[in-house]
Amino acid sequence: MTTLVEASHLRKTFGATVAVDDLSLRVEAGEIFGLVGSDGAGKTTALRLLVGALRPDAGEVAVCGWSVRTQGEQARANVGYLSQRFSLYEDLTVLENIRFFAEVRGLARGKWLPRCMEILEYVGLAAFRDRRAGQLSGGMKQKLGLASALVTRPHVLLLDEPTTGVDPVTRQDFWQLLIRLVASHADPSAQGDGVAVVISTPYMDEASRCRRVGFMRQGQVIAEGAPAELRAPLDGRIVELRGRPLEALRRTAQSLPGVEDVRTFGDRLHLRVGAGQAGAAIEKLRAALPVGEADLASARPVPPTLEDVFIDLSRDDPAEVLTP
Repeated sequence: MTTLVEASHLRKTFGATVAVDDLSLRVEAGEIFGLVGSDGAGKTTALRLLVGALRPDAGEVAVCGWSVRTQGEQARANVGYLSQRFSLYEDLTVLENIRFFAEVRGLARGKWLPRCMEILEYVGLAAFRDRRAGQLSGGMKQKLGLASALVTRPHVLLLDEPTTGVDPVTRQDFWQLLIRLVASHADPSAQGDGVAVVISTPYMDEASRCRRVGFMRQGQVIAEGAPAELRAPLDGRIVELRGRPLEALRRTAQSLPGVEDVRTFGDRLHLRVGAGQAGAAIEKLRAALPVGEADLASARPVPPTLEDVFIDLSRDDPAEVLTP
């Protein structure tokens, strides 16, 4: 596989705050790589370092073999970047916005219109080409941002929490676009046009769609791998409780030996127990529940989720300072 993004030992500070600390990663053609972490973990700063919007205090970044530090123009020519905030021109129409980005990036006059219409059709905005960007819904604005990032056919797409604040249907549509984009360039050895996506997201269901995930904490990637690899250490160690009141179930579960952590997941609880202790933990819980104070509807081992992994990795976290 071709390496399209390679970062080595990146460090970035803002005064006394260390935003990114010794960050290294490699992303291959055909990959969607997810950066996951709590607010202030350093995800946005990491993406800005990858695109060259920030200069690192130490370390190197290469995009498609070009050094972002010494060959920035060539490196950025291969990158499409979508920031957290909508940064297009709200007084311009959809087509005018994407035309602007096409011409700024050097697309010839005779080529920009067919390319723009191709991209707008791809993201589902062709019918809204004459609507002002300021009149678009949040989800449509994100699709326009993606279209602008894609107009020059970049090899690397850097997306900073692109679906935050949009509805679940739009999130699903956005991810289908990404998956289709990567799949359509699945043979870089034949065409030389492989695509890699690096995306930061607060949503664990989105992280599970990535080929690989990196969990960030205090500016460092503390765990990296395929979702199945990251879940494997917790196999057989998550017990799901349903019943009421949840607070009474929580208090009892937290008091039991062998129960390492208890977290609320909507209308249920997830217990993390020691390896091979799920069955024993359920028996101890049933025996320890105060009669008449709590009703245990069900208790069963369940497969771990990436949210369980994130909680497990973050269990010793101190309070984090928001990263610029």
